[in-house]
Amino acid sequence: MMEPIHQIEKLSQIKILADKRRLSILQLLMSKPATLSQLGDAIGAHPAKIRHHLKLLESAGFVKLIETRLVRGFAEKYYQANARAFLYHEMILPSTLDKDPIVVLGSHDLALEFFFEKLLPEKHSAPSFVFIPVGSLEGLIALRQGKAHIAGIHLVDVESGNYNLPYVEHLLPDREVVLVTLAHRVQGLILAPGNPHQIHSLADLSRTDLRMINRNQGSGTRLWLDKNLNRIHVSVNNIRGYRNEVFTHTATADAVLNEEADVGIGLQAAARSRNLEFIPLFKERYDLVMSRELYDLAHLQEFHNQFKSREFRTKMKDLGGYATTQTGYIFSP
Repeated sequence: MMEPIHQIEKLSQIKILADKRRLSILQLLMSKPATLSQLGDAIGAHPAKIRHHLKLLESAGFVKLIETRLVRGFAEKYYQANARAFLYHEMILPSTLDKDPIVVLGSHDLALEFFFEKLLPEKHSAPSFVFIPVGSLEGLIALRQGKAHIAGIHLVDVESGNYNLPYVEHLLPDREVVLVTLAHRVQGLILAPGNPHQIHSLADLSRTDLRMINRNQGSGTRLWLDKNLNRIHVSVNNIRGYRNEVFTHTATADAVLNEEADVGIGLQAAARSRNLEFIPLFKERYDLVMSRELYDLAHLQEFHNQFKSREFRTKMKDLGGYATTQTGYIFSP
């Protein structure tokens, strides 16, 4: 069975993938198993050369032999990738859009975790997805560079007050894309139960007796925070813990729960999941951005059905802080 995602950490593995032919072979084997001859036909190379590259990929742990068949008296060996996606400095994706997995990079969201990790896998006709929280801007950039299929974003344009579309138009001006709304979410201050430090507003973050936990650079939450700290004339240099970063709303809540920080900014759903105090600060729209080509694929029909389902809407409401009246709403630049 293929792993959902494999982290590449060894320099020797990265060097092996520096060869474009080996990278192409790996991407093909992430789409489906293949033989030496089939791979040779696909990339226009002699099977003997394919064998050399396959042995290197196999020794590095990228691919494996899964089956040997006798065809007209000859042994045909079928190889397959060991993971559905590989992550190092960039994502390696299958060579075709209509093959698993579909990689979603972007801002963390508790409802999307449930959707991709629990709801969709129960539906046999649905494709598989890999959801990795990296931040809204990083997700859009990855989509631009072809390192992700879908970007999850919540980015407000200060001048217009509009969410997401101005950033999509700026970073993807030459792409035909669609934005699919997840929901409107509430973010605010996440505090210990009972608010023992008597924190009431964003300006309190500069108090010397408080420790903050921050979100990573490039996340929509971090961008909102920086802009609003500037608006109220609070210097980040006066905030204890400002440079202590985590990548998810859950990690923010856990830091407060474990008394590693006194305050963080995150989703109401994250605070509720840990039974923490919450003071709302703002409401935002979270969208999934993808190419029109991907959106129109027939095998994404189950994805669309479940995204708009009553079950998913009910789950979001149960998590807390989600308004689902526009869930599944589609628009484009």
